[in-house]
Amino acid sequence: MAGDLSARDIERAKFAFSIYDFEGGDTVDAFYLGDVLRALNLSPTQKLVEKLGGTKKRNEKKLKVDEFLPIFGQAKKDKDVGNIEDFTEILKLYDKSGDGKMALAELSHILQSLGERLDKDEAEEILKDCCEPEDEDGFIEYKPFLKKLMAGPYPDDA
Repeated sequence: MAGDLSARDIERAKFAFSIYDFEGGDTVDAFYLGDVLRALNLSPTQKLVEKLGGTKKRNEKKLKVDEFLPIFGQAKKDKDVGNIEDFTEILKLYDKSGDGKMALAELSHILQSLGERLDKDEAEEILKDCCEPEDEDGFIEYKPFLKKLMAGPYPDDA
């Protein structure tokens, strides 16, 4: 799989890997596998990260860079991720008036019950960080929400 990576991809992967090598031992805790992949502009689901060897707890498993490169190659090939257009179409299903708005409570429910479910605290944190204040009827515009969500935690770094 690492053979499918360009020299530039390998260089970028090694750099991202080195950032998550907190102990300086040329290893990365498998707990941070998803973070390293996301630092490389991939959007793996938690399910994919676990399938690729990520762990749910720290210090269960360490990865070396030569083990990480094939994982990066495989994750790079994975097309099971959506984009902003896909997510906009999904949220349009909840836009009863066709005005680009949906109930904030409904969005919270979606985050907690569909797909890769979030717990209540995780959903509240995302809504707090990505949503404009709801209007007097409890609605928010979902396109700005999606743009902030898809930009990630450091949109100015992209």
